Amino acid sequence: MKKDIIIPIVENVYMAAVQEWNDDFMQKTWYAYLINDSDFALENGIVVSSASGIIDGEPRKTSMLRHAFQEVPPVSALKIELIEDGVLVLDNQFMVTFFIGNTLYDKTYVFKANTISEDNTEEVPVLFKDGVMIG
Repeated sequence: MKKDIIIPIVENVYMAAVQEWNDDFMQKTWYAYLINDSDFALENGIVVSSASGIIDGEPRKTSMLRHAFQEVPPVSALKIELIEDGVLVLDNQFMVTFFIGNTLYDKTYVFKANTISEDNTEEVPVLFKDGVMIG
């Protein structure tokens, strides 16, 4: 029975943290983006984010945030949420589920604690901005 279950591999879909100017805070802040660098549209998806880890010897965990999207066209990006500076010292997890055609895809992306920083930036495809990317 288990051998009949096909779990498709997510390819050319990434999460990126990109630092951008924020007029509300009057400083640069980090934003999470879902990057679709594939030839297919991502449809009817959801992103569930949370952060957890240890701060000052005590376990900490944020609440879960849920973001739904109708479609992310091929070779495009979707801004998901602001990543507050206080959670950069935690592991930031993004669980992404979406359809390509009639096939359901699911992948969990984790930015390890302290990896979202200017020291770890590279050019993010599709956005052509510097950011921290995982995939």
